Amino acid sequence: MNETSTRNSILEARSLTKVFRDKKLGKVKAVDDVSFDCREGEIYGLLGPNGAGKTTTLRMLSTALRPTSGDATICGFDLRNDARKVRSSIGFLSGSTGLYGRLSPREVMQYFGSLYGMDKGAIRERCAELFSLLGIESFADRRCDKLSSGMKQKVSIVRSILHDPPVMIFDEPTTGLDVLTSRTILSFIRECRDRKKCVILSTHIMSEAEKLCDHIGVIHEAKIRERGTPREILDRHKASDLEEAFVRILEETS
Repeated sequence: MNETSTRNSILEARSLTKVFRDKKLGKVKAVDDVSFDCREGEIYGLLGPNGAGKTTTLRMLSTALRPTSGDATICGFDLRNDARKVRSSIGFLSGSTGLYGRLSPREVMQYFGSLYGMDKGAIRERCAELFSLLGIESFADRRCDKLSSGMKQKVSIVRSILHDPPVMIFDEPTTGLDVLTSRTILSFIRECRDRKKCVILSTHIMSEAEKLCDHIGVIHEAKIRERGTPREILDRHKASDLEEAFVRILEETS
């Protein structure tokens, strides 16, 4: 079921595997032989229940975890040998992305912008654009520890994409957020696709995936069990919506 890399892919994951050692259980495969690819202007959805291996897969792609075996390339840079260049090519956002509580959103961007090698003028221009896009200006100078969860998530998005990376990785970005904030973030993800970004979206919310994703990989018990466009998956499993197809895939592979 491996996808080929004939689609001029920006991101290619090849047989990614991650094994952890547990004192009681011994070797535990959190991710087992996962392969997929994504090109510019495309959203690839990595779907699965909690504990399926989604976050571990994305953490390997971000270089936060080293694969036990397998590899990936992002913008032509190898995950193992070009980790610094991979990190400069991606924006990584999870539901638990940390912020410095004593700093304001504007100060956070000044700090991270300098880490990205941006000059002060470029940081100001980029902040003005992104703060306007996500509605941050009204609380841009308030301390982060005084912000709501939704406000913090918007700030985390800006922090992740301040350097305008070609690849965006979203790990369950709307978990725990209210409806209006979730809609804003989903709209922003579409905006990334419209701007020809390569987007990886991990979620267990099937309605999000059905609305957003061009291609999907369903991961369950560490392996990708199904893949294709949403329409292809619905047709194969004779399902009326992606949630129904998802449940059938899990039942068939458990």
